[in-house]
Amino acid sequence: MALILETLHLGPLDNDTYLWIDEATREAAAVDVGFEPEAAVRAVVDAGVRVTRLLLTHAHYDHACGMLEFQRAHPAPCWLHPADRPLLERLTEQGAAFDFPPADPPEDLRDLEDGQVLSLGESRIEVIHTPGHSPGGVCFRCGDDLLVGDTLFAGSIGRADLPGGSFELLERSIRTRLFPLGDELRCHPGHGPATTIGRERRTNPFVGEGVTIR
Repeated sequence: MALILETLHLGPLDNDTYLWIDEATREAAAVDVGFEPEAAVRAVVDAGVRVTRLLLTHAHYDHACGMLEFQRAHPAPCWLHPADRPLLERLTEQGAAFDFPPADPPEDLRDLEDGQVLSLGESRIEVIHTPGHSPGGVCFRCGDDLLVGDTLFAGSIGRADLPGGSFELLERSIRTRLFPLGDELRCHPGHGPATTIGRERRTNPFVGEGVTIR
């Protein structure tokens, strides 16, 4: 089992959009297609892969606004935790708050749930529900790689002051769901550079060791 991870840095908020490619079958999952969906479409063509899954770590505008356009170029079901469906239905409203253009949600929605295992070719992707940044935020794990969306960043954590956010839930998600996964696990966030569970457990100024639980 081997997944190749390709990272695209796109848009005015420097979003990380990912292509997760099963090495054996060349099936791919596109994760968090927000800004510049045409660049993600080109990346699929350049990689010579077949997209069979669309995955959303959460439904904030910058992570989902381009998914429908991408889906029209590479039709596949789109998977999202149901607790974030209300956010997805309000994409245009979300974007307007930051002067971004209207956007329609993707079609053929499927529900994710905690502990679910999704197949991608010969690979398996585990779903980990990590609410706090948004009610339906999830992380995706395959082997030693973890796509964390906006739950955890290198030296930081996701915002908890947006609609549906909760710092207490976010802190609990990181400390009880992610940190126990092991220090060597590589974390790939929705913005910024990759990090590891161990680095964030030891040094993260918001939820790392030595920070008092609120």
